[in-house]
Amino acid sequence: MLTRRHFIGSTAALFSAPLAVSSAAAATTDRSKWSAWDARITPANYDPGTSNPWGVPDRFLPRLVEANPGLTPGDIHVDAVARYLYHIRSDGTAMRYGVAIARGDLYEPGTYSIRRKAKWPTWTPTPAMIKRDPHLYAQHEDGMNAGPSNPLGSRAFYLYVGNRDTYLRIHGTPSPRSIGGRASSGCVRMIMAHINGLYDHVNTGATAFLYPPEEMVSAKS
Repeated sequence: MLTRRHFIGSTAALFSAPLAVSSAAAATTDRSKWSAWDARITPANYDPGTSNPWGVPDRFLPRLVEANPGLTPGDIHVDAVARYLYHIRSDGTAMRYGVAIARGDLYEPGTYSIRRKAKWPTWTPTPAMIKRDPHLYAQHEDGMNAGPSNPLGSRAFYLYVGNRDTYLRIHGTPSPRSIGGRASSGCVRMIMAHINGLYDHVNTGATAFLYPPEEMVSAKS
């Protein structure tokens, strides 16, 4: 799976100051619709290893692979160069999934703790996102209700450093064809059916390692 380079040493986190979200956020998630939403985003006769109505390259479908020795079961490793997320299992294997990472310099490699996870989460853009792309985000400054069109999709893992919410997430996306590319405003995206399958296997308190993207690896070579 990942090369030795990805696992040597600790990557310095490129953190910005925490950004407060709008206190007026009133977005909601309707639990009575969760099952219907899950059915809506799951392909008919779904098989994780073969179902691909999204048209992504086959290498981004879930695969069971051999894990590198010495990795902690339960942890997540994101290879930003290959666009893979690995969830380490206790038997020396890992489940590998395709992801998309942030565009430009918005991706923040580092070591994070998953302090919270949520089904069908609501979403509120940060003030920085609204300032950077007001045409996209200003309309949602008070929050966006959960649902299949919500940018966080069907599931989300919330990444913290200590007690500080970084506002970075690993989450589902309503834009599955972005997988393999660079599209988000800082988060790691997964196909919603894939993160639904992963969700129950990830415990709060697990560590998520986000490794540097290609331009950072090349600069250090």
